[in-house]
Amino acid sequence: MTTQPDIDPSRLAAIIDFLQAAEKLKDTLRSGITSNGRAESTAEHSWRLCLMAMLFDRELAGYDRLKLLKLCIVHDLGEAISGDVPATSQTPDDGRAARERTDLETLCTPLPDDLRREILGLSDEYSGGATPEAQMVKGFDKLETMLQHLIGRNAADFDYEFNLTYGAQHTEKHPLLSQIRQLVDAATRERITHGA
Repeated sequence: MTTQPDIDPSRLAAIIDFLQAAEKLKDTLRSGITSNGRAESTAEHSWRLCLMAMLFDRELAGYDRLKLLKLCIVHDLGEAISGDVPATSQTPDDGRAARERTDLETLCTPLPDDLRREILGLSDEYSGGATPEAQMVKGFDKLETMLQHLIGRNAADFDYEFNLTYGAQHTEKHPLLSQIRQLVDAATRERITHGA
């Protein structure tokens, strides 16, 4: 085993400061409900998104898998400051994207320049759907949300019809996403027809 030199103490402190601030994502609640009936956190959503990317590794052989995981981790990180806006409340002109970008910049303030640039760059890549990896993560993100809607102990008046159109432009970008979408849509229709 090779011995690595100690990390610069100021770099170490900056990374720890960032990690402590990012911990707020654990308490950032989303509108999704878990199978046990409690609100899920954005951190939990991001974890399951990473799990999806990992489980479909074989099907994503031509993709940069490390980048996929990094995009999954970073995609909602800005929500640690201002919180999540439920998908049903989002509109194209709500300013959410700009606010989340500003929040992410604030969150990344303590980081060394190289790490700050990397995280902000990954966030921009995801937001713009600039690469095949970003497009795949956007599709997985929508599908993870819909899967949570299907398994969650939702209120009696939950609008399952929402799932049938949610994120369609992102889930048609790859055959794997489309195939998963077909299963999710079928389960959604079943839930609409037969109830919880």
